[in-house]
Amino acid sequence: MDDIRTYQMLIDGAWVDASDGGSFDSVNPSTGAVWSRVPEATEADVNRAVEAAHRAFTKGPWARMTPTERGKCLRRLGDLLADQSEGLGRTESFDTGKMLKETRWQARYIAEFFHFFAGCADKVSGETLPIDKPDMFVFTKREPLGVVAAVVPWNSQLFLVAVKIGPALAAGNTVVLKASEHASAPMLEFGKLIEAAGIPPGVVNIVTGHGEPCGRALTGHPLVARVSFTGGPNAARHVLENVKRNFAEVSLELGGKSPFIVFEDANIESAVNASIAGIFGATGQSCVAGSRLYLQEDIADDFLARMTALTRRIVIGDPLAEDTQMGPLCTRAQLETIQREVAHAQEQGATVLAGGRQPDGMGGLFYEPTIIECPRQDLRIVDTELFGPVLTVQRFKTEEQALELANDSEHGLAAGIFTQNSARSLRMANAVQAGIVWVNTYRVVSPIAEFGGVKGSGFGRESGFQAIHDYTRPKTVWVNTSDEPMANPFVMR
Repeated sequence: MDDIRTYQMLIDGAWVDASDGGSFDSVNPSTGAVWSRVPEATEADVNRAVEAAHRAFTKGPWARMTPTERGKCLRRLGDLLADQSEGLGRTESFDTGKMLKETRWQARYIAEFFHFFAGCADKVSGETLPIDKPDMFVFTKREPLGVVAAVVPWNSQLFLVAVKIGPALAAGNTVVLKASEHASAPMLEFGKLIEAAGIPPGVVNIVTGHGEPCGRALTGHPLVARVSFTGGPNAARHVLENVKRNFAEVSLELGGKSPFIVFEDANIESAVNASIAGIFGATGQSCVAGSRLYLQEDIADDFLARMTALTRRIVIGDPLAEDTQMGPLCTRAQLETIQREVAHAQEQGATVLAGGRQPDGMGGLFYEPTIIECPRQDLRIVDTELFGPVLTVQRFKTEEQALELANDSEHGLAAGIFTQNSARSLRMANAVQAGIVWVNTYRVVSPIAEFGGVKGSGFGRESGFQAIHDYTRPKTVWVNTSDEPMANPFVMR
């Protein structure tokens, strides 16, 4: 027990335990062993964090900083993140089972998001309005909202934190970040960089705990002005109930069941590699995972022969090892869901082409990369997000049929289209119901590009310059330039 790492929360610039001493254990999914212990925040802890953020927003040095000064803090934070990418990546791999080669790269690349938003900080401006009233000078300015509650899941934590607190801080807000109860350690390690970046106490606070009471108390707190939530639809419904109490602005990113469409004229080698990356990269634990594969009939057999051959050669193992290509799932609940849904799909007539079970002789939460061919669209597995390495496959004849199948989903986060017909790629990109469309590539991100979904995948956008506007509100200022006294007070001008 002596080797279990103990963490504290970041509240008002200090590292603290839960007020009642409560904590919970975090398990390394590769080994099944407890490796760290994290505070279980009480409602009082959440209240302290929000009040600290509110003070920092209204009275502290952050409130007096110029946008350029805030930008410099974000740039330093990005630099520190890049410098510490090895250690942060290793912690994330311990806590989530994600491969070190990915977590380390991601931590280093996410620094670019903070650099991007650092540059945006002093580029936010209002407008001068050509008003239709004489003797009136009217302009708008954009002001920060206040305290932002940022709720992130365990997967892609540093990316999701960057696209939330990056624009929030650049715009002048303060933040209370709730880390996932499934993997809190990377966020707490990241919190150590906040003070080093010159960000004043209380501007960024990090609390750890479960939905009750931590998540409820945070998202419904009367001093919270905006909730930025990434997670599952059930938790999102609770968030929407909670914000009835404070009327906070809300953005939701709720995952997806993204279609990956391959036409007969596609570059098959490229499409196969992209599909493997889209569903088996990060062990399928990605909100944009291309988990519904649609193949035009003429190339389906060739495509599946190539893909299943490559899938069977994927190296499963220790996420810290450089030759590993796929690590474990993060939680036992995911594993149990996948096992249940794969079995149910077979009962409904689906055929397992590869995988479909846990690998022999391995402990932990490992599951083989799995390809399942489905005879019909109405199989439950086709539109159930499993958050794991499970790909459903169907065949189509025409472009119209492919579009119908792709859009027949509760979700609408991402889509992949593979074709060398540029006209068709544009037709499909315009018609598919998704917030992100990749053509002849997949799973690419940039701080410059907006990210978000439609339908059951939520609403609102993250990343890109527009994100700054989402963390501000416009104020309209009317200035009377006339020296004449006001006219009839009972007549609106």
